[in-house]
Amino acid sequence: MSESGTSGSSRGGGQGARGGSRRNAQGRERNRGPQRGFTESAPSQRTRRADPARLVAFEVLRAVEAEDAYANLVLPARIRHHGLDKRDAGFATELSYGALRGQGTYDAILARCVDRPLDQLDPAILDALRIGAHQLLAMRVPAHAALDQTVGLARAVIGAGPSALINAVLRKVSARTLDEWLELLLSTETDATTIASIRYAHPEWIVRALRQSLVAHGRPAAEIDGLLEADNAAPVVNLVALPGVGSLDEALEMGAIPGELVEGSALSSGGDLGRLASVRDGSTRVQDVGSQLVARAMAAVDLGTGPGTITSAGPDGQAGTDSGSAGERWLDLCAGPGGKAALLAALARQRGAHLLANESAPHRAKLVRQALSAVPRDAWEVRTGDGRDIGAEQPESFDRVLVDVPCTGLGALRRRPESRWRRTPKDLVDLGPLQRQLLNSAIDAVKPGGVVAYVTCSPHPAETTAVVSDVLRKREDLELLDAGAALDSVSLTGHLEAGHELTAQLWPHVHQTDAMFLALIRKLA
Repeated sequence: MSESGTSGSSRGGGQGARGGSRRNAQGRERNRGPQRGFTESAPSQRTRRADPARLVAFEVLRAVEAEDAYANLVLPARIRHHGLDKRDAGFATELSYGALRGQGTYDAILARCVDRPLDQLDPAILDALRIGAHQLLAMRVPAHAALDQTVGLARAVIGAGPSALINAVLRKVSARTLDEWLELLLSTETDATTIASIRYAHPEWIVRALRQSLVAHGRPAAEIDGLLEADNAAPVVNLVALPGVGSLDEALEMGAIPGELVEGSALSSGGDLGRLASVRDGSTRVQDVGSQLVARAMAAVDLGTGPGTITSAGPDGQAGTDSGSAGERWLDLCAGPGGKAALLAALARQRGAHLLANESAPHRAKLVRQALSAVPRDAWEVRTGDGRDIGAEQPESFDRVLVDVPCTGLGALRRRPESRWRRTPKDLVDLGPLQRQLLNSAIDAVKPGGVVAYVTCSPHPAETTAVVSDVLRKREDLELLDAGAALDSVSLTGHLEAGHELTAQLWPHVHQTDAMFLALIRKLA
């Protein structure tokens, strides 16, 4: 869990104490029930308002729990609504994401400090406790400020009664450091999966799934701790300037640094990127470098020099022109919300190709149009419809097809911290048939000699190699290309070492990207 934070947003609060009951002038215990606690401030001095940064974090956690919302969509809107400056926005971001990422560990700690099962607490109280626990255990916030401000938040938005409970529980939490709590929680555990689950705040089934994924993609199972730790690190914001459309100059002037993995990318320390004109007009976009790499890799496959060939293009991907890209038709089969589609449209325009971006949900198709709006209109169009139908409706019509299928998102847990607590093993079973249907549709839609890029933001073999193997086994007109070589051809390093048995897998702990999977499938002529 992150050790970051800002002392500026820890302002306020009384002189907190750690544990221990107190007697009044008559010698009676002030703590009633199971160690009811108080801040050391007199009642008139206790904070009775919600600090805006903490209020934002609380509202994000409430939306995630009560409305099944996504934190990365709710957080920017709440920051703008409350008018947070850059420092407090950073504090709210760390507090929101950190509390969500660490939820499993914090709940295990809180369960030792509450006199009832956590599922019997009001969900709003539990969210406030998680916010307080993250400040106390994983941020550079003084204990007295974390206690006082969290109790003040609770008093303002939940009520005086619950705030007393929150104060008492958080005082117990503050009595130990995170390492001391982990030592206590793990003192009787012997199962490696359970230990990793508690230490790194991942459900046990995901720990097992990720360990299995490492082995399936040719990496040692012993890397599991590094992978889980990488999932808990706050990710750097990745930017991409759409080729031939955007520029990174403005972002670099604002403190971003050039990306080290792919041309046209940059790494930002965060802040309100909406202040950049290039981000507002869509010519520069926020996009994980793993997504940039797989999109560019599909565009880099040379279709004109024989089976299994990957172009020797440089990282700018320009060599596609030499292989006859002019006049090609490209398809992004599952385009929403439009990040990869925007990059593909810009690349297609450079090469005289045309992109059809398909999205089944109308509201997501609208997002795709917005994402593509920075690219001249003659290079793309958007279709709203079921991707499973395109293969039959437009058979053998496209030269390159990207099919980024719906998946569990186990490869992007660092960016979507709530996902680890929402997903279940059943999702793997439910998504499998859809993934196979979409891949088959993509293959039906590609021309003989063309290429399909099968992409997931999950490393789980049930969503990656098993899907590809099943489809290839049932068709004789297909061959796997070397996806690792394709990624190397568009990488600035030239040696990502992501390939394994012709497919490729990126990793947060190795490449500092989301765990994107890529398989390149050519339809034989």
